[in-house]
Amino acid sequence: MSSQVRLRLLPSARCLFDDLLQVKVSGLRSRQVVALKASSTDDKGVEFRSSATYRADGLGELDLHRDPSLSGSYVGVEPMGLLWSMKADTLHQRFQKTNSLKPNVVRFSVHEVEGRGQGEGRTLAELVAERLMMADGVQRRPVKDGNVRGVLFTPPGPGPYPAVLDLYTFGGGLSEKRAALLAGRGFVVMTVALYGIDDMPKNISEIHLDYFEEAIEFLKKQDKVGSKRVGLTSLSKSGDLVLSIASFLPNIDATVWINGCSANTVFPLYYKKKQILSVLPFDVSKVVSTESGAFITKNAIPDPAAEENRASLIPIQQASGRFLFVASEDDNNWDSPAFVDEMTQRLRHHGKDNFEVLICRGSGHYLEPPYGPYCASSFHGFLGKPVVWGGQAKSHAAAEVQLWKKIQEFLRAHLSCDSTQEKAKL
Repeated sequence: MSSQVRLRLLPSARCLFDDLLQVKVSGLRSRQVVALKASSTDDKGVEFRSSATYRADGLGELDLHRDPSLSGSYVGVEPMGLLWSMKADTLHQRFQKTNSLKPNVVRFSVHEVEGRGQGEGRTLAELVAERLMMADGVQRRPVKDGNVRGVLFTPPGPGPYPAVLDLYTFGGGLSEKRAALLAGRGFVVMTVALYGIDDMPKNISEIHLDYFEEAIEFLKKQDKVGSKRVGLTSLSKSGDLVLSIASFLPNIDATVWINGCSANTVFPLYYKKKQILSVLPFDVSKVVSTESGAFITKNAIPDPAAEENRASLIPIQQASGRFLFVASEDDNNWDSPAFVDEMTQRLRHHGKDNFEVLICRGSGHYLEPPYGPYCASSFHGFLGKPVVWGGQAKSHAAAEVQLWKKIQEFLRAHLSCDSTQEKAKL
């Protein structure tokens, strides 16, 4: 490595996962062309990598907030491009970062670029970044209370703070990333599992709202929680779960629905040992295969509002809280924008305007906290095969930044610390 070349990450190489970083290089020759690389290994041991070519300015300096990538994993001025453009060497891999206790370790490096067609030369500088899931002072506590299994994240300080129940994805087990990061932004957040951990069943065939009711009651009792009403966050299948919770259970002030469905999917839904929603059918014959070996499932879900599907349609008009409906324009998992249209029309028909809509242009299904690798395709838990999630890496990354800010603004605006309780709506 060159003793003159310096690679820096500002404000610090130790930061939060959702912090915007400034990547700078100094000590290069005037107008020198170099390759910048990034690599990271996820919780499953899969390595993701990116590379981009840059030309230094007249002073031999690079600033990724200012200077464009000339070629590589992305082109143009993209301050966080080295992170969101990382890919695995094998197809259909999604970057798995579910454990909040371990930071996301990213290795950045600067390399000489030889003459045309000769590839890269020696390494000029290297730096390792640690991107933390939990901010300083955030407390993480495993929850095993009654039937509830999950993890509770509490911000530092006395509070009071608004409370959020985070339902991440359909798969068994826990994903702590979003809950931990939200706690660092001033929310008491609990993420819960449906199955697959501790003494819970390995698989399930039905879902009971009673479980979420118990989880909400537990969350409301936490010392730093300042309200008796909570917020809900979701993604994909859990989108219909949060709609049902907001529609059938009391004390929900704010519901974030991200690329879900407006009807109940996958499993029948029960409350007080009685089935309250059937399952919207899935038409396997409408699943389309692609050359990559992944499938497109967008058209496999029928119209939820059709008469024959009414028994699965979630009565969101019963909800008293506010909704944030988020749909990716290029969602290939299912037609999220169409579901948003159906829900907003139905709410207006009932004289309600308790919703906001965010359509994310050019993005795919998996909208997560920002600055992680874009996932084009990966294994689908219900289908049992890899699927194409949709979107383009650059626009998807921009949508995640926009959405992350919007989620926090929405929850802060609508989670009050002095709300009154309601009686259950069933």
